[in-house]
Amino acid sequence: MTQLSVGLSTCPNDTFLFAPLLEGRVETPGLDLTFELADVQELNEGIVEGRFDVSKASFAAAFDLSDRYGVLPVGSALGFGVGPVLLSRPDRVSVRLDKSARVLCPGSKTTATLLMRSLHPEVTRLSHCRFDQIIPKLLAGEADAGVCIHEGRFTYQDQGLALRDDLGQSWEQQTGHPVPLGGLLCRRSLPEEAVGQLIAILRRSLEISRADPDLALPTMRNYATELSDDVIWRHVELYVNDHTTDLGPVGKNCLHELAKRTGHSGELVILG
Repeated sequence: MTQLSVGLSTCPNDTFLFAPLLEGRVETPGLDLTFELADVQELNEGIVEGRFDVSKASFAAAFDLSDRYGVLPVGSALGFGVGPVLLSRPDRVSVRLDKSARVLCPGSKTTATLLMRSLHPEVTRLSHCRFDQIIPKLLAGEADAGVCIHEGRFTYQDQGLALRDDLGQSWEQQTGHPVPLGGLLCRRSLPEEAVGQLIAILRRSLEISRADPDLALPTMRNYATELSDDVIWRHVELYVNDHTTDLGPVGKNCLHELAKRTGHSGELVILG
């Protein structure tokens, strides 16, 4: 029996995939899995510290971990129309984005921050906080702009914020590739057999949720920062796609493009 510590985010796309596993509806022959749910930046920090055998992480963080962790072909969040958005209060939209502008980001190792730095190199005054604190801080006037991810890209208009730049769309227009946000990283030192079993188990869990999505809803509701079922399902529809089941050549190519455009020389190893 191989024991694995697994980190996953509280976002609906992850809890949708993992719901059957979290609820004991998937058999895990040969593997003993323990789960920890956290914010993506907390997961990034945890996997850097080596706390997890397997964990969701930003692809931005994955490049720095490529000597120890590879990317599983299942569980990634990437696609068109899924990227982070740069927002401001309407009265701050006229503030020029330059080195004096104050911009909030959801963590130094997140792909959202990596895209912000790549697409807006003129902005150097970046501060970081949990992703769910960015919209409240913008509304309170604590920054000129903020990079929002997850449910925030669906609700910002209802909360009175304005779009300055759809960073994902800008990436897509410049590269022609989907936006690679994050994936499941796994220790490269694990036995090949255990990695193969894990991939099969994760795909089975995702298959069960896709076959009967409503069964996953209570688990997604339990962890979602936005309790609206409509927002939860919009999140799942946007971030859970065929690339979640298998990265495939498209996923590998967009990771290569991300590495090239952001100055990362190392290639990510796709496991399995």
